[in-house]
Amino acid sequence: MTQDLSKQKTLKILVVDDHELILSGTLDLLRRHYPQAEILTANTTQNALQQVKAFQPDLVIIDLSLPETSGDTAEINQGIKSLGILIKNYTTLNLVVQSSYVKALVRIKPDIDAHEGGFTVADKGLSSQEMLQRIDLALKGVTHTKDLKMPRGVVKPEWLELLNLAFTEGLEDKVIADRMKVSARTVRHYWSKVQDVLEVYPENGKSLRIQTEKRAREEGFID
Repeated sequence: MTQDLSKQKTLKILVVDDHELILSGTLDLLRRHYPQAEILTANTTQNALQQVKAFQPDLVIIDLSLPETSGDTAEINQGIKSLGILIKNYTTLNLVVQSSYVKALVRIKPDIDAHEGGFTVADKGLSSQEMLQRIDLALKGVTHTKDLKMPRGVVKPEWLELLNLAFTEGLEDKVIADRMKVSARTVRHYWSKVQDVLEVYPENGKSLRIQTEKRAREEGFID
């Protein structure tokens, strides 16, 4: 049975975002809707993880494009990494992902599916009312990810590594095989599997590799 934390007198909320305007708007919305809540903020993934450990919030509202430490460049991979840590280390923590890059959540889909706490997704283009609905759902322990429209099938870590090595680092298959410490045949197998999940198949006159990169970026598999 889920617990409606939004009705408790002392609600602890952590908001993680490095954009001052978005952070300010979210804080204003929360303070009006949950006037008795205790709210803290963080603007780096390092500080966010420290705050969760010390503050033990009921709810974390987190962006995905975040710097690891102060002065670093904000990266989607950093937000995904820290979110994965929160999911694994705090199995019942309620989470709202508030981001313009929500498709990137496909990279940790198995972790999201297994999470026991509330988990909702809120694109930054949502209205205040819609945002509050996602927050309330998360506080009630509800999972709401239908907006993601994730591709069918399981997304394995080795497939994501393959895509990053090929399209972020620009490596050819032989070098990829060496880096991943697998055979060239295994690399070809990975390509076949990830292309099937992305629904990319050979077409006359089109480069399969280019089409794979395009789809992978569209579906959030890579930045």
